[in-house]
This record gives sequence, C-alpha cells and structure tokens, in this order.
Amino acid sequence: MNPLVLSNEEYRDAYLRISKLALDFIGSINERPCFPDISGDESVELFAQAMPERGKGLAALDFLDKVVDASRPPSPRFFGYVLGSGEPIAAAADLLASVLNQNATAWRSGPAAAAIEQLVTQWLGEAISCPGFVGILTGGGSSANLSALAMARESRMPANERGIRELGTMYASTEVHMSIPKAIALLGIGREQLRLIPCDEKFRMRTNLLRQSIAADVAAGKKPIAVVGTAGTVANGSIDPLREIAAIAKEAGAWLHVDGAYGALAAIARPADFDGMQLADSISLDPHKWLYQPLDCGCLLYRDRLQARRTFSFTGDYAKPVQENPLESFAFFEQSVELSRRFRALKLWLSLRYHGLANFRAQIQNDLDCAQHLASLIEKNEELELLAPVPLSAVCFRYVPPSLELSDTEIDELERQILTSILRRGRVYFSNATVGRRFALRACIVNHRTTPADVEEVVDEVIAVGRELTRGKQ
Repeated sequence: MNPLVLSNEEYRDAYLRISKLALDFIGSINERPCFPDISGDESVELFAQAMPERGKGLAALDFLDKVVDASRPPSPRFFGYVLGSGEPIAAAADLLASVLNQNATAWRSGPAAAAIEQLVTQWLGEAISCPGFVGILTGGGSSANLSALAMARESRMPANERGIRELGTMYASTEVHMSIPKAIALLGIGREQLRLIPCDEKFRMRTNLLRQSIAADVAAGKKPIAVVGTAGTVANGSIDPLREIAAIAKEAGAWLHVDGAYGALAAIARPADFDGMQLADSISLDPHKWLYQPLDCGCLLYRDRLQARRTFSFTGDYAKPVQENPLESFAFFEQSVELSRRFRALKLWLSLRYHGLANFRAQIQNDLDCAQHLASLIEKNEELELLAPVPLSAVCFRYVPPSLELSDTEIDELERQILTSILRRGRVYFSNATVGRRFALRACIVNHRTTPADVEEVVDEVIAVGRELTRGKQ
C-alpha cells in the first residue's frame, strides 16, 4: 500500500475542510484587522515545531486556522505597496491548477496550459490597446523586466555566445523601479551604465535631458541599448511621456521597454493616459496587481517572438520538440528564462471568463476614483498635506499640524511614528515613500473590495493618531 495515495473519501474530507476554512476567511475579510496581532518573535514561536516523522493525517489540518490568523488579510482597507487583493474565483482556479500539476513549459507537457497562456497574453495586449503583442506569464514584474532587458541587450549588443564586448547604456527616469538597476547588474551591463534621467514637477522623465544623455554617450563611443519608460511609478503612479520617449528611442536605435507593472493595466479603464505604450518593443504588467489575481501572476508582452527565441533558446537534446505540427512543437522554454513553469494562466482565464472585462474595467475605475476622493479629502483638511499629484491610485501625503512649528526632520520623524502606530492599530494599512526627500505616508489603491468609505478611514486614522502623538505639544 502506498502511504502517499489516499482514498477518495480521505481526499474529500481534507479538501472540504480546507475549502470551508477558505470560505470562512473570505466571509470575514472585512471584519479582520488589516494586519494580524502578532510580533516577529511570536510568529516564529508559533510554527517552531520539529518535522514529524509520522504523519498526523487529518489532524495536520487542525493548525491551519493559526496560519490564517497569522496572515495579513487582503482587506478592503489594505493600501500598502502595489498589491492586488486576490480575487477568489481565480484563487479557486489556482487550487485546480495545482491538482492538475501541469508543467506549462511546452504544449507537449501541458496542452491546455500552453493554449490558454497564449490566449490570455493575447487578451492582455488587446485589453491595454496593444494588439498584436505576444508574451509569457511570469512570477512578477521584476522577472518580466529582467527578461525584457535581456531581449534588449541581445537584440542591440549580442552577448550570449561571446559575452559583452563593448560598452552599452540604458536609460530610465530617477523614479524607476528598483528591478531595473537590478536587472542591468544581472545582465552584466553594470549599473554605472544606467543613466537616470531627472523628472519634471509631475515626476515624469524629462525627454530633453534623455536626448542629451543619449547624444553624450554616443559621442563617447557608447551604444544605447534600451530606454525604459515607466507607466506608473512606484511612489506616486506617474506615467512618462511614452510617445516622446518612443520617438527618441527609435532615433537612437534603442529598444523601448515600458515598465507597466503598476500602471499598464489601468489602460483598460483609461487608454488615453497611456498613449505611446503601443510603440514599445516590450511591456511588463502585473495581473496580480490591477486584475486582482492571487500571487503570482506577472506578464511580459513583446512584439518579436523570434527575438525572444534568439535570447532564450538553448535547448538540450532531451527537451527538443519532435512534433512537426507548429502548435504541438510550441515551447515557452525557448522564449523565457524558466523551464519548469506553473499553470498561472488558468486563474486569469477563469477569472476573466467569470467576471468579464467590463467588470474589471469598472473596478479599476473605482480604484482610480477612490484615490481622487482620498486626495480631495487630504487637500480639504488643514492638518494634512498632499505631496504629489495623483495620476493613478497612489496617494502620497503627510500629517502637518498647523499649530506646530516643526522642522522637516521633525516632521519626517512624526510621520514614521504615525505609520508605526497605525499599522499596530490595524484599522487601515498603508506604506511610505520618499517624495522630494521628504518622508511621505502612501496609500495605494489596487483592491477590488475598496469603497469610498474605506479610504475615508485613512484620513480619520491619520488625524486621530497624529493628534494623539502631538497632544501637549500644540
């Protein structure tokens, strides 16, 4: 008897208990604190158990409620980072994907997985007004950005066979996501060859300075490899002037990559704001942000499938397809870094089929409206200060009591104390950012459960905590 193969009744009992736990959690999300009441030491102690030599059977499930209670819930008042809210139909599909256990690396190892992934990446390109792009699903925007810049390097300065043999440069704004310098380092180009172009007052790349920087590098004998335009900066959601950047990149013979991991999917609701994105050679986006998919579900879209193969194809004999039919010989591993790949597409496919694109468009617009509502409340309150424009859904602000004369350093320290206290209270959750060298409180709304009443609690909490911390000083 194989001890790892259970009877259907035993599987059913386990799955029903897990499903009930999941459904109870979904039903209680709104009432749960935005962060669990647990410390780092307590979390380690909670799970500090020896690996069991003998299995516990169904009793092993008894501890799952502790896992739930020690987890940060996707609350409608969670506004930390740029993180989606885990749409439950997609989550159910993720369970099925794990049971099917398809290796979405090639058609022959997972016919449905390969076909559905090719379909949903096509859908995503069409949804953001970039038809004709093909692509792959990834673990997230960082891996998508790395893959895109690898394609850029190999297209402009081939290095796969003989290594990098000349100096090449890449360009991005000073607001670029940290994954871009990291990718450039990993690709052997070197972070010193990344030109960070200053931004205007709305935190968008200044294209005149981009042009000057490229001209200076060309005059110095360096080769422009890629320009990275950002469609939604991580701090405040600014969108670079993509059409202008595309024209400059074309003139320089450089690859144009758009890092849209945060913002690109907002083009579903506001396509005009992303004019020029369709001119890119590659685009990263994250369905686990603004399509609310459970982690992980990133995406890289690109124009040239052949260039992807030139960059990533290096196949051992044991993996080479033997089918003659082009559909059946299709292999994702010939155009991506990964060989073993999860069936990520199933949850996205089912979620889109269940709800329809129109409902996602409406919810993205709701997030954008909620951000404007929060910004308006901040601007109307004399104790709060809006620190940056709100082009998408990230709102950067701070508490500045008018009755107190505080230095910038003192205000920064006060904001840190406010943030720490609010996270401990658990009513709302947001993060921080640096805006013009100032410490900012930052609420980012990419949550399908959020309502205007939820964002109003941000103001209420900051005012309450701010007054409590400054009581006696005013």
